[in-house]
Amino acid sequence: MALTNNRHIWYPYTDMNQWDSSTHKVITRGKGFHLIDSDGRQYLDGVASMWCNVWGHGEKEIVREMKNQINTLQHSSLFGLANKPSIELSLELLKLSKGMEHVFYSDNGSTAIEVAMKMAIQYYKNRGKPEKKHFVSLRHGYHGDTIGAMSVGYVPGYFSVYRPLLTKVTRLPSPTQNLSGCVSKLDEILEETESYLKKICPTTCALVMESGAQIAGGVRIFPQGYQKKIAELSNRYGILLILDEIATGFGRLGSMMEYLKQDSIPDIVCFGKSLTAGYTPLAVTLTNSEIFRSFLDRRAKFYHGHTFCGHPIGCATAIANLKLYRKRGLIKDISLNSRYIRNKLYDFQNSPAVSNLRHKGMLAGLDISRRGINAIRKKTGEPVDSFIFKNALNSGVYLRPLGKTIVLIPPLAIDRKNLEYLLNMVGFIIDKIERLL
Repeated sequence: MALTNNRHIWYPYTDMNQWDSSTHKVITRGKGFHLIDSDGRQYLDGVASMWCNVWGHGEKEIVREMKNQINTLQHSSLFGLANKPSIELSLELLKLSKGMEHVFYSDNGSTAIEVAMKMAIQYYKNRGKPEKKHFVSLRHGYHGDTIGAMSVGYVPGYFSVYRPLLTKVTRLPSPTQNLSGCVSKLDEILEETESYLKKICPTTCALVMESGAQIAGGVRIFPQGYQKKIAELSNRYGILLILDEIATGFGRLGSMMEYLKQDSIPDIVCFGKSLTAGYTPLAVTLTNSEIFRSFLDRRAKFYHGHTFCGHPIGCATAIANLKLYRKRGLIKDISLNSRYIRNKLYDFQNSPAVSNLRHKGMLAGLDISRRGINAIRKKTGEPVDSFIFKNALNSGVYLRPLGKTIVLIPPLAIDRKNLEYLLNMVGFIIDKIERLL
């Protein structure tokens, strides 16, 4: 059967009315840090296959352990049973995660957030405080697109049609810092946050926030110290802190566990994406002993669980991945590449096509200026994100911009040659926009 990118697939976050299969590529294999389409053309994976790829495609040591697990045990439910890889992985994760004592398995980031929210609301019910049932989150946050995740990570452009399904959430402002370290209104934001938490704490069970940065919200980097202060305020007013490290953990921002770098021990933390190097679906929700113990009464059972919780192939993959982190000293390499990215970004700082730059670890965001956006629309008739995507793809790079923002989120172990190519391609796009001004 011929490989055609047909309309029988309903693609995620895609306007299917505008879908043109002739302009979208069918990826047939991956090699190193590249995706290869059905015509044999290679594309540098500039978004780490939706922010999860660590080692590139086809890493032999991970693939070998996946094969070994497939030959041993393909799947076994955690409903009343255990499996060896899930036990081993839980121990590995708890070694890395200070303050956490228990691991609940799921199969994607959104579901890990649902687990965390259900834990939080039932924790207070178990303690005889059923009135504490509301959530607090941050503006510009994103936590996935299941019901609870949409509620705490509400993006109007995506989720307004689903508002009748969503739970009540108070959304607080969040700060961001740019490449030069400038932070806007941090003291005001913290003052407003404390005022709200003090007022709503009697009926609030948890504050949910991304750890270290808000990626889907426009690559907003939190200033050091902000998250620690949020943790202190949450504790002061009896509100659980749920940290979402699904996209920001395991080295994306330069630290293995970002909450430790931020000195902000949560009550619950969620991991996913890079946990398995992007090779299999798997996510986890970790929590402390106090929350776990509140569920030990027979009437307080936690009614949550899916078919593929603790999937042995996913867990074996994650174990192999974490071993490679240690064996190859990945966090140290990330530190070196992070400095390289930052130095290259300074080259774009004074461009009239760029209005703002943010960076941390292996994450960067470059906003196209209003002049640039208008010039693209006037001269090409295209929206800015389409212009960026097409020019990157024509240059052999797969990028997925967020509106006016070029998002750089490459595989964590990307080599210097490919990283240089990625950044040079960004320079090419910026130059092209400048010529339109």
